[in-house]
Amino acid sequence: MNLAVKSTPLTTRPKLSYDVLIENQQDGTVKAILLGLPDCEGLGNTETEAIEKLSQSLQTRLETAKIVTLEIEAPKAENPWMKFAGMFKDDRNLTRYWHI
Repeated sequence: MNLAVKSTPLTTRPKLSYDVLIENQQDGTVKAILLGLPDCEGLGNTETEAIEKLSQSLQTRLETAKIVTLEIEAPKAENPWMKFAGMFKDDRNLTRYWHI
């Protein structure tokens, strides 16, 4: 299996986009949860405040971590029909059925 890890040089700072789930809580507060990282969330009195707290939480987390892209080569699988290919090539009885 071949795999490659791509890492962005430290000289560039790409903008990252995340999907965020916004939930209104029963107590009137708003929770913003980063999809894919459910333990990364922000809680506030408004949606904006919850998103800001989530953003701060994520910034703090990324100061001691990094994001890399992992590329994995798909395993090579044989076509399941290949084992049947040519199995009747020498069968003379097929000519009467197929009019060959």
